[in-house]
Amino acid sequence: MREFTPLKILIFLGSCLVVMALISAVFPENGIRVTEKFVIKFPTLTSIFNEEEEKTDISSITAIKTEDELKADSIRLDKINADKVELDSTVKLLSGIQYGPDGNGALDKFFSALHKVKNSPESIRILHYGDSQIEGDRITAYLRLKLQFRFGGKGTGFISPMPVAESVGITNTWSENWDRYNIFNVKDKRVAHSNFGPAAGFCRFRNYWPSNDSMHEEQSAWLKVKTFKTAGENILGYNKVKMHYAGGRDKTIVEFYENGELKQTDTLAKGGFNNIQQYPLSAGPGEFELKFKGKDSPDIYGFSLEGDGGVMVDNFGLRGSLGLFYNRMNLTHLKQFYDNMHVKLIILQFGGNALPGLEDEQDCTWYTNAFKAQVNSIKKIAPDASILIIGPADMSVKEGTKYVTHPMLETVRDQLKQVAFDTNSAFFDMYACMGGKNSMVSWVEAGIAAKDYIHFSPSGSRKIAVLLYQALLSDYNTYLQTASY
Repeated sequence: MREFTPLKILIFLGSCLVVMALISAVFPENGIRVTEKFVIKFPTLTSIFNEEEEKTDISSITAIKTEDELKADSIRLDKINADKVELDSTVKLLSGIQYGPDGNGALDKFFSALHKVKNSPESIRILHYGDSQIEGDRITAYLRLKLQFRFGGKGTGFISPMPVAESVGITNTWSENWDRYNIFNVKDKRVAHSNFGPAAGFCRFRNYWPSNDSMHEEQSAWLKVKTFKTAGENILGYNKVKMHYAGGRDKTIVEFYENGELKQTDTLAKGGFNNIQQYPLSAGPGEFELKFKGKDSPDIYGFSLEGDGGVMVDNFGLRGSLGLFYNRMNLTHLKQFYDNMHVKLIILQFGGNALPGLEDEQDCTWYTNAFKAQVNSIKKIAPDASILIIGPADMSVKEGTKYVTHPMLETVRDQLKQVAFDTNSAFFDMYACMGGKNSMVSWVEAGIAAKDYIHFSPSGSRKIAVLLYQALLSDYNTYLQTASY
């Protein structure tokens, strides 16, 4: 048996290092492309021994204080007004909201509605659509809190019966026979129609079956929503629950329980794709439950937890979505929702999920052209609403031994900005607000972004929310100076 002495082992390891160094010296920096999708890469000597790159300075962002924003605010409910908003002068914006050459009034419809809401018995809605970057009410929760304290409004707004990630201070539970049906990634093949509602999805307690089948046996199901004190007084202050649904093939009996006490029994409408069943609350919200019994299930689009008047801010965190689902939906049906909900601002925060599949400018153009088609459709069904497009956050990929900004991110950002300008929408450059190129590395090191170098941490989400709120309300103040009020 051959004996391996320490000297032989040392010579072997040294030889391996020499060979690896020679390979690193001659290996192409961009790798060797085997196929269109497959590239062989090897660390170069430059990437191994190069001095550490200069880090993006995000000191103005880490200095933002966010400790109390989910529990308290300096503006109390008895001081609600719609005049100039006093903003935190210590918050420094690296990039504000941008408008096209002819689009300085892109948010005027929203700003006008915001100013008038204090004198209106009806609430106005802000719909915040996005991918996993906003799920679980991240970013949206802060906007809701600040806007409701300033302009009035109670409740968390629209929630799914079966959320993938729950809203702040709210827990959902359900019987095991419920299932989700979505369209925001691909259309669920079990669904023959395209009426998916404002959340691009709905829930049922039994699957569809062919229309020529005989009616099934009666089945029961339940849904329960519990609100906790940690949600804050605005969320806890809702006084009614609106259930949005499409009727099934047969009647459905629903019992509504408030804090364990039966309050109302109803028979849901048979058929119809935009029905609302409202349940007033007699006590302070804590828990409500709905018990269903029927031979078919209605399509439950969601529940809206509301107060009277003010601002409602709905969070639609659609995990994995590219934001290209609107034109797959029945837009006439979606328009009915938007009209009934008095939607005045639609925020579209997409692009991050597209980046991993984009390799060149042509790919980026395909995506942003498809996104532009969605925006144009939204503007047709919601002509009285303003649209704010939020560009993707910085996303890092590993290059050698370092994390750097995705090579197509700035191209997508620039093209989405042009989409905003072409459609008379506003644009918020989240990438620039974070600090620009390679800023995600600094966010991760500061503990305000996750180590996947893609998502914000909870504290990072709140800091971005502060920056977005500051940018939005700063422009609102400017609007008040030029409007004739």
